[in-house]
Amino acid sequence: MTGKAILLVVIGFSLTLLSVGQKFGSVSNRAVDNYVSYQKETLAHNIAISGANIAANEIYMNPTWTKGYSNMQFQKGNLDVTVDIVDADLGLREITATGTFMGKSSEVKIRIAPSNFSEYAYYSTYERSSPLSGGKIWWTGKDTVWGPFHTQDNLNVYQHPAFLGKHTSHKKSINYYKNKSSDAPTITGIYEPGKNLVIPPQAVENLEAAADDNGLKFQDKDSLYLIFDRDSLRYKYNYSDEYTALYLPTAAPNGLIYAKDMVVRLKGVVQGKYTIGCSSSSTTSTEKGTVWLDDDIVYATDPQVDPNSTDLFGIVAENYVYITENSVNNNNINIQASIFSENWGFGAYNYADRPVGGDINLLGGIQQNYRQAVGTFGSKGIKSGYTKQYRYDWRLAFMSPPFYPGTGGFRIVSWFE
Repeated sequence: MTGKAILLVVIGFSLTLLSVGQKFGSVSNRAVDNYVSYQKETLAHNIAISGANIAANEIYMNPTWTKGYSNMQFQKGNLDVTVDIVDADLGLREITATGTFMGKSSEVKIRIAPSNFSEYAYYSTYERSSPLSGGKIWWTGKDTVWGPFHTQDNLNVYQHPAFLGKHTSHKKSINYYKNKSSDAPTITGIYEPGKNLVIPPQAVENLEAAADDNGLKFQDKDSLYLIFDRDSLRYKYNYSDEYTALYLPTAAPNGLIYAKDMVVRLKGVVQGKYTIGCSSSSTTSTEKGTVWLDDDIVYATDPQVDPNSTDLFGIVAENYVYITENSVNNNNINIQASIFSENWGFGAYNYADRPVGGDINLLGGIQQNYRQAVGTFGSKGIKSGYTKQYRYDWRLAFMSPPFYPGTGGFRIVSWFE
């Protein structure tokens, strides 16, 4: 090869290497630019997330807070937060947080709603039937609770009852009927002792204002017989009376039905979203402010069959919610509702002397002050009343019956980034 040819080869290789080097340098520069841009976007996003959490905490501390933040310096960037009330009746709010860092912006939107007791499959303040009762009420081996569970008291267990969901308690003890090996409960999910959650005072009486504002209120009578008939409600005041029918979407547009200082007898098929509140003016008698379940109360569309069901029902009593002792309730009872008892609890009337009635098939939840008995048991099983088959309606994790009593906190119902 001549000297000229060698020179041409060297020049060719040099140009090729220069071109490759330029491309490598360009790729390297773009990689650095992309990394810097990614870091800026990440920091802007972190600012937005922090802003959403800060605003949520402000609302938790002060439920009326809607001030937000405007161009606030935060983490060497800027933060803007707005709080909009989406639904005043339901307390639904939307927090929009925008983080900006060196020209890059990121937005986070979350919706929060008041936390309600209906979120719990089971809640009790006391695991006994009254302030004067020293006796414990026991969960037995045939009892099963699906869903979130909380008691302010100790948990009393016999022959391995099952709690299939997150379980919290204020006190930290589990009482075994005999010993741990023979009685220890089955608990799936997390168990967290030490959580304090109390029933608010006047939870039922506070519903009256909503009943006066686009709800349905009954008053000035002693008793109220109610039959839910899908989109209609039939009512009467005495056993011997004829029923009067109302079209519920027109009679109770906001979904609240309120019986002031009355006894309510209840059964039927619920279509739509409704809450029945039952109050008492007496501080000594528990006759009024009590709801009696005379038969099944179920949904028109069973969410266990059709998850898209929009039927939702709340029973909110100032005193008791009792399963009536009658012939139709002696072969199981089906309840699809969230049940709240402010002063007392949910139980089977005359539980110790009534015949064995099968199962309480509950879809929803029970929240009560004093846990009431639904039956008695012995070494061979149930002797009177019912066994408990309490299944949580998982829709209650993100929605609640209208105006259902709140815990005082808030919960996140959606988060969009």
